[in-house]
Order: sequence, then structure tokens, then C-alpha cells
Amino acid sequence: MIRTERIDRVELMRTFVRIVEAGSLSAAAGQLKTTQATISRRLQSLEAMLGVKLILRTTHAMKLTDDGERGYHHAKHIIDAWLALEDGLNVAEDEPVGTLRVRAPHAFGQQQLLPPLLQFLARYPSLSVEWMLNDKTVDFLSDNIDCAIRVGAEVDPATVSVLLAEVPRSVVATPDLLAGLPEITEPVQLSALPWIAVNTFYQHNVSLTHQHSREPVTLAITPRLSTDSIYVARNAALAGLGAAIVSTWTVSDDIAQGRLVELVPDWQAAPLPVHLVYPWARYYPTRLRKFLELMKAVMPELAGMRRPKEE
Repeated sequence: MIRTERIDRVELMRTFVRIVEAGSLSAAAGQLKTTQATISRRLQSLEAMLGVKLILRTTHAMKLTDDGERGYHHAKHIIDAWLALEDGLNVAEDEPVGTLRVRAPHAFGQQQLLPPLLQFLARYPSLSVEWMLNDKTVDFLSDNIDCAIRVGAEVDPATVSVLLAEVPRSVVATPDLLAGLPEITEPVQLSALPWIAVNTFYQHNVSLTHQHSREPVTLAITPRLSTDSIYVARNAALAGLGAAIVSTWTVSDDIAQGRLVELVPDWQAAPLPVHLVYPWARYYPTRLRKFLELMKAVMPELAGMRRPKEE
């Protein structure tokens, strides 16, 4: 009993919540950077302290008991209140502390967003950031992520999605690919070209809109290469494999220096929205609020970005 009294109850509840949200003790151990044995001991200590069984475990499955279900929701509220207390008592009121876990797309995360991220860390020396680059849909609970930057994805009503900016796109090809072909002046002519598909956004059809009349057109294409990477699409286009629709910022220098030609510039694919997404919660720590402020300020000003037109 003496040993139980000395245990950090908040830490035990945090561990329990992480087990539930990660889906297993081993996954929780990985996210908390400790051993599965430690996680198991913390769970046993919490169960002993509360005098109830919280989780039923077999070799291959884990299930919350009724007490565990109620305990999970209570623990979440207590942890939120504790985070609010930590932030409120912080010596520098607006100084973010702890670790912020962010997922960002490869293209933005390793190039355009890195300078403002480094400035953010320099400004707040008590803050650490886990900067994970991944273009897949985020599962905030099982992935242990605080927020994600998403490009072109549909808004999930179960999350908070803040529109930060939009990314214009261009239809491009090399001069060599176009050599010997009739001049392309209308979108319908694009169907005859070989194509590189960025399958996150288009695969067998492309949709364009005239920038003045707002007339839409949809064209069938036959991809020679299909990829989920805009860098692969750009490099394949530079190699002359086919035409591609890519974010304008990735090819602006190539167009300026004549390595690529922008086709039917009056017709453009819809710009891609950029959102900062995070789960609903009763309380948001200072580190997340400060990061949101940063993204709102810098995202529309990055090269190749623009403010959403609805603003």
C-alpha cells in the first residue's frame, strides 16, 4: 500500500489512455518510449489503486471492461485539466513546453516548412517537435499525433480543420515532348499526350477550369506512370516521359528556365487546399495553439502558396 501511494497517478492515467488509444500495450510502449513490461506494471498499479479491472487481455486481443470504458473517459478529462494547470502555472504564460507531434506531407515538410519550423523552435527553447513526414491519412489516436498538415484532403467532420492556404497547380511538359506536335491551344488536345498521374489527386481523368469564363472541362488521360509523389511526377516530366499536373511551386523554376512548358495556362486544375487538422478536445495546450498561430501566419506567404479565395 505504501508503494501504491507513491505512484504518480497522472502518469498512470496517461499510460492507461495511451494503451486504449494505441490499441495495445506494445504499441503504447513504443509511443511512450518504454518497455511493454513497464506499461503492464503501470496498468496493474492503476487497477490495484482503483480496485477494478480496466482491460481484459488475451494473447491476441484487448477489450475494455465497463469500468475501463468509464475510467477512460474520466481519465481523459483529468489529463486535460492537468494540462491546463501545467500551462496556467508555467512561469512564462505564453511559453509552450513539452513535445508537439506533427505529421506533414513529404513535399512541404522537408522543404518549404522547415525554415519556419526551425525559427519556431529557436523562439521557444522549452519546446520539442516530432516532425513526421507522411502523406497518408492520420489516425490521431493510434498514431499518437497532435496535429497534421493535410493537402488536398477532404475535411473530416470528426476533427477541427483550419484552412491555411491553397496551392495552385500547373499542367507541364518538356519542349522535347511537344516538338513535332501541333501547338496545343485547347484542353481537348491534352488527351493525346502521354501522361504522368499523381494518383493522390488524379488517375484516369483531369479536370480543368478556364480562369476567366469559369468553363469546366474533364479529359480522359492514359498514364505511362502513376505515382503518389509530386517529386517523382516532376522528375519524370523533366525526363520527357509525359505531361503532368503538379503544384506550381515545384516547377516554377523549371518553367522560368525553359526546362518545362506550362500548357494551356488559361485552363487550370483546382488549387489544393491546405489544412491544419487536429482532434476535438476540451483543452488545447499552448504548444498546439502557438503552432496553429505560426501556420496561419506563414503558410499563405510560402513560395507557391496563396491565401484561400474565400477569405
